[in-house]
Amino acid sequence: MNYLVTGGAGFIGSHLGDRLIKDGHSVSVIDDLSTGKLQNLNAKSTFYKLKIETKKIEEVFIKERIDYIFHLAAQIDVRKSLANPILDITSNIIGTVNLLNFSVKYKVRKFIFASSGGVMYGNTDKPAKETDKVNPESPYGIDKLTGENYIKLYSSVYGLNYTILRYANVYGPRQDPLGEAGVCAIFAGNILNKKESILYGFGKMIRDYVYVDDVTDANILSIEKGNNQTLNIGTGIETTVNKLFSTMKEITGYSLSPIYKPKRKGELEKNYLNPEKARKILGWSPKTELKEGLEKTIEWMR
Repeated sequence: MNYLVTGGAGFIGSHLGDRLIKDGHSVSVIDDLSTGKLQNLNAKSTFYKLKIETKKIEEVFIKERIDYIFHLAAQIDVRKSLANPILDITSNIIGTVNLLNFSVKYKVRKFIFASSGGVMYGNTDKPAKETDKVNPESPYGIDKLTGENYIKLYSSVYGLNYTILRYANVYGPRQDPLGEAGVCAIFAGNILNKKESILYGFGKMIRDYVYVDDVTDANILSIEKGNNQTLNIGTGIETTVNKLFSTMKEITGYSLSPIYKPKRKGELEKNYLNPEKARKILGWSPKTELKEGLEKTIEWMR
């Protein structure tokens, strides 16, 4: 089978590409390298440096005869989406619709979409379920929801098969410590370089941290299962930023105290996901405990 991974030079996409190639599949990657890195790419993949919103991506569909698409390419920074919502619309909505049009034209078997449970439900008092009211509180979240709705429309009108995966906070090797989105990588970079870390929301903000290999497992299972379903991919475990940071301090023996500051505009106070539907439909469950995943992440960054 021929697979296309958009955003395949990025953090999650590159892990997925590695797994698909290990399983014997042909993998093409589209990435504009705005945040992805060439060194993340598997040497056995075929790489196209393109923006997903351009018509040039049709050449990939023609040449590679794509059977399945994993759509992970996106502008993912919530604060950047607030500062420049037009950029978000271009990449996250127009780019997604562009891919959908070519998926229908070239009869792609399935469209698997990386959405975000971290922004879809807003603040949650309990683990969010897929049936809960959606409440995105940023342009990024609105764009992800719009992408989901376009996918469902193309399924209804054109019969396109899909699975939508709403990720919790994904962490692990290859996450960029210089970026804004990956707090685990940012903390690890600071700890290993003996720098102070800032804990926004005074360290009390709650998130659901899921390891990248477990997210890759969910994507692989979605090839054969979860047809026309929307599924949360998280642990259902609430973890404060203070807990995350203290665990990383314990692993490394780091001694510096954090700097506490109020939460920033657009950040949620509490968000975590109920993964029960994914367990039932995909047979998926997270295997990696937080401390184990953080140990692997820190060791990779060393």
